[in-house]
Amino acid sequence: MITRIRRTLRRDEGASAVEYGLLVAAIAAVIVGVVFLLGGKVKDAFTKTNDCMATPAATACK
Repeated sequence: MITRIRRTLRRDEGASAVEYGLLVAAIAAVIVGVVFLLGGKVKDAFTKTNDCMATPAATACK
């Protein structure tokens, strides 16, 4: 009976799942941070490109 309890307590299969969960959370946090930092710059670049393509005489887009 005691050996069965010890064997059950020694299992560490769940630890790898927790580690993978922490890795996924860290990667998601990095992605969210990058989106917040670069999101405005990317939006401005697309807006400028769109405005330049929409105007017939794109003199301000050089």
